[in-house]
Amino acid sequence: MTATPVPLDVAARDALAELILGAADDEFVIGFWDSEWTGIAPMLEEDVATSSIAQDEIGHARALYELLAELTDEDPDRIAYGREPADYRHAALLNHARGDWAFTVARRYLYETADAVRLAALAHSTHEPLALLVGKMRREETYHLLHADTWLRRLAEAGPETRDRLAAALGSLWPDAQQVFAPLAAEDELLRDGLLPRSLATLHGEWQAQVRKVLDPIAGELPQAAPSPDGRTRRTDDFVWLHGEFTTVSRAEAGAMW
Repeated sequence: MTATPVPLDVAARDALAELILGAADDEFVIGFWDSEWTGIAPMLEEDVATSSIAQDEIGHARALYELLAELTDEDPDRIAYGREPADYRHAALLNHARGDWAFTVARRYLYETADAVRLAALAHSTHEPLALLVGKMRREETYHLLHADTWLRRLAEAGPETRDRLAAALGSLWPDAQQVFAPLAAEDELLRDGLLPRSLATLHGEWQAQVRKVLDPIAGELPQAAPSPDGRTRRTDDFVWLHGEFTTVSRAEAGAMW
């Protein structure tokens, strides 16, 4: 079923574009980071599973970029591949290089749990095309979260060295994980029109309440942390490197399609 969007004024359209861009960049960047495990995952089953999840995430990003392009009358390929590193709006959680397997599992768990809270809210957005797309994404994301949760518990129940690696990764990523819920400049517009049904601060509180019950027994009591205004604008050398990798084809051949 194709949704017919309700006309938006300029302020609401720009606010919605900001929201969609952040979610799309999140999916895009974590998909490329995790695709690096293809061929080197700890076991064959994980090689297949992680590659499949990475492919799903990049597919979700594509769908979100296409939705964004409909709003802004831009080219989705240009949005995905034609920006400079500073112009991406993924959460700071996704700035870090792949790391070891414990680091990847920790980041995947933190991201998937936060994304699940965000998607549950966006499924009730008054922008029907977004709500319908999110409904489709959630069916796949359910399995992504189950996979991350299974590995988190598996590493937590392994030997002391493995558990310590996981705990250290969770502790180091915890501050940047909050940035999935970093405030948006035009959030009031989103809330006013029901484009975002609940505030990001509310969603952040819901997410923390959920994950602390799981993470504190593994990593110790995690410190108080909150989203910051620059949570989606900070970039790192690690991301600049990744950007160089995923834009190689587009830079080599102008107009190449993904």
